[in-house]
Amino acid sequence: MSERESMEYDVVVVGGGPAGLATAIRLKQLAAEKNQEIGVCVLEKGAELGAHILSGAVMDPLALTELIPDWKEKGAPLNVPVTQDKFLFLSQTGARATPNWLLPPCFHNEGNYIVRLGDVVKWMGEQAEALGVDIFPGFAAVEVLYDENGAVRGVVTGDMGVARDGSHTDHYQPGMELHARYTVFGEGARGQLGRQLIERFKLDDGRDPQAYGIGIKEMWEVDPAQSKPGLVIHTAGWPLDSDTYGGSFLYHLDHNLVAVGMIVGLDYANPWLSPFDEFQRYKTHPAIRGTFEGGKRIAYGARAITAGGLLSLPKLTFPGGALVGCEAGFLNASRIKGSHAAIKSGKLAAEAAFDALVADRRQDELTDYPKAFEASWLHAELNKARNFKQWFKKGRTIATVMTGVEQLLLKGKMPWTLRHSKPDHACLQPASECARIDYPKPDGKLTFDKLSSVFISNTNHEENEPIHLTLKDPSVPVSVNLAKYGGPESRYCPAGVYEFIKDDHGDDRLQINAQNCVHCKTCDIKDPTQNIVWVAPQGGEGPVYSGM
Repeated sequence: MSERESMEYDVVVVGGGPAGLATAIRLKQLAAEKNQEIGVCVLEKGAELGAHILSGAVMDPLALTELIPDWKEKGAPLNVPVTQDKFLFLSQTGARATPNWLLPPCFHNEGNYIVRLGDVVKWMGEQAEALGVDIFPGFAAVEVLYDENGAVRGVVTGDMGVARDGSHTDHYQPGMELHARYTVFGEGARGQLGRQLIERFKLDDGRDPQAYGIGIKEMWEVDPAQSKPGLVIHTAGWPLDSDTYGGSFLYHLDHNLVAVGMIVGLDYANPWLSPFDEFQRYKTHPAIRGTFEGGKRIAYGARAITAGGLLSLPKLTFPGGALVGCEAGFLNASRIKGSHAAIKSGKLAAEAAFDALVADRRQDELTDYPKAFEASWLHAELNKARNFKQWFKKGRTIATVMTGVEQLLLKGKMPWTLRHSKPDHACLQPASECARIDYPKPDGKLTFDKLSSVFISNTNHEENEPIHLTLKDPSVPVSVNLAKYGGPESRYCPAGVYEFIKDDHGDDRLQINAQNCVHCKTCDIKDPTQNIVWVAPQGGEGPVYSGM
């Protein structure tokens, strides 16, 4: 049995997304300003920085400007300023544009940039390394370490070279322990370790359950005649029904590229709904399809997002560490933006951690971080949008009207707060009580199937390795999910991971095609019995997104 090696750092950051890299960059900036030696490392489960990053994305540069004021001179890939906003309400065949003067401020994007967030993250990684941050891509943190007082003292990376049956192959390497005075968790929405920490330290006591959406996205190279760099289009309505939260985005980048995607709230009720197929239908709308006809789809991916906002935000700190970015749930659903919030939260956490390190503290609570957040523009922004998601529980029409009232008339200073108490997985209704949805067959030009989509996500998992999608009780998928809900995992998964097949005796069983998994975490969130548990596979595996 190989002994684990260990490394010591002042701060270990789990997750190489915008929040984690902002944390590392700010720590090293402060160390340089104050002439202090601070050891900082970032663990990233993807094969490289940006490999698992997927976002729309329109980026508000405010937080990046605070973090790196000269980002333009340093070559940050924010190259396409927003030039036009459109918001369309779609019926099956028609589209009604909202006049810009009627659009609430949250839908105005003047001064923002259309970006490929994976490229921004790679650039942030270069800035971090230039400051002396150690970055370890291909290393998934799989376990939290605690000291004798129960405080977080670091993490363990996953073992490599483990076979499907749990035995060690010739390539076996035990995971490494990374010890830290403070550990910052920025794994993104529904992080594996963040979930455990929230439960262990009861960080969500008194908070609304986190609300999630699944974001499904494609990148297209379009006919140059269709390219309109800087154009931002958002839609609501068809193909989703009026009781299902969601909408779409269509962003024109440079080089004839268009990012298109749909977000579907994971509190939807009808188990026959397939977010992937709703998105494919969306592209056939008369107001949308023209952009893509004659073009070529070049990339695909999916990722869960947090949408609960301020009311679902857990306590941000615990002994020995903190949560940043979408790990905590800082995304502003009303603005359809999270990267600026992620960067700001990382910067605030870093400033609190730096002060603690200078004071020779360790493994205590960084209480200055939540205080700084509450005094920040980010808190004010999220407070204005606190009711946005909750209004959709009352249907799209009421939500649309009330968003206008709150954001336009009251300017975010509303005297009421709407709460919710039902987690997303508890919202499915029995299949027998819901209308089946018949989705058209894909045409292979504008609409596609799941497997051809997964192929262009560059997803890879070793065949002979432990399956990273585990079941607490293997009997539940057939006895409960299939019997009561019609087997919803075969539809909510956007990668064809779950399928019900007949065994040799003609009995139903759930087959898990773990090699297809794009790490979106939807199954971990939406499974009605919370029987599926997503854990990180061996390091570096999963999708390899190129600038998604």
